[in-house]
Amino acid sequence: MSAAVETGDGAGSLSNDIILLFMPFPERPEWTDRVTKRYGLRVRFVSSIREDKTVINIADLGAEVWEGVTLLCTYMPPPAELIPKVRFVQLTSAGADKWLGHPKYQDKDTIICTSNGIHSPQIAEWVIGAWLSHQHHFARYHEHMKKGFWESPFATHFQDSVSLRIGILGYGAIGRQCARLATALGMEVYAYTRSERATPESRKDDSYCVPGTGDPDGVLPARWFHGASRAAVDDFLREGRFDLLVVCLPLTAETRHVVGRAQLAILGGAAAAAGAAGRPGAFVANVGRGGHVDQEALVEALGSGLVRGAAIDVADPEPLPAGHALWRAPNLLITPHVSWRSEALWDRLLDLVELNLGRLAEGRPLINVVNRELHY
Repeated sequence: MSAAVETGDGAGSLSNDIILLFMPFPERPEWTDRVTKRYGLRVRFVSSIREDKTVINIADLGAEVWEGVTLLCTYMPPPAELIPKVRFVQLTSAGADKWLGHPKYQDKDTIICTSNGIHSPQIAEWVIGAWLSHQHHFARYHEHMKKGFWESPFATHFQDSVSLRIGILGYGAIGRQCARLATALGMEVYAYTRSERATPESRKDDSYCVPGTGDPDGVLPARWFHGASRAAVDDFLREGRFDLLVVCLPLTAETRHVVGRAQLAILGGAAAAAGAAGRPGAFVANVGRGGHVDQEALVEALGSGLVRGAAIDVADPEPLPAGHALWRAPNLLITPHVSWRSEALWDRLLDLVELNLGRLAEGRPLINVVNRELHY
């Protein structure tokens, strides 16, 4: 078990609280000193990573780690009996799907917040990096390097991003930063949300936002689409005729396999619908959850050339088994759920935790509170 480090003097507006942070990085003493002095709570850091870099199962933590804990920051949910007094949970993830069905999730008196917004810069870079790598054949030339082969510059086709169209299925914090980067490349942005965003005010971002990133006012999309049905999603794909589709929405029963055979067929038929003979189908980037895309259908679409390519940072299941057909699919980039990684991530997370502690102490609404009906 990882040793706990606890700090605090018990004087302040949260003086009866103990916050447990179960995260894969060591304590930040300056952060701990600041929040303990300001709010009076006790801070308990526990590393979620062993020395060999493997992840510690949260259920394996000793009972003494949980004693008196009322506030919790973690990714995976612990057994409910270990956190009877917890009244606030700050997730380290942008989604809450791991907590669905947990007693604390069902308890409406427990506030649960996601960390939506802290992952956006690095995930958007992953998306656009994968797209550019495909468009400029980086994998092809990497293989040529191994053989010392200098290929003719006319051996294959190239296409830059200017005037191409990106469709963002889930226009939250991650989607907005994807839009920002794509706009810088000269792409046209279409946005899709579950609920209608008909007014300028409704299009503003209310999640945590890293300064200088995203689309805080919702002004980048050329067109907005919305709906909770597959028919609405299909209309978005059909109208969009996308070159690049980014899947970055929460995983719920409603969004599972939101991109399946029918949707891939639409994405592949976009060129014909646009009257562009020989134009390839869309490139699909999934940075949501593995369950968003029907993986069998994706393998078929890649194998047949229906879509031009794909990049996935998520799979179902994870880890993806060594013999899975996805590993052998052409024009596909697979990374092991690392697009969220960044050296800056943990400081952003602690910034969000501190902001929410302040709001909790003052009785104000918190940032990124999960809607228990929509599950995001």
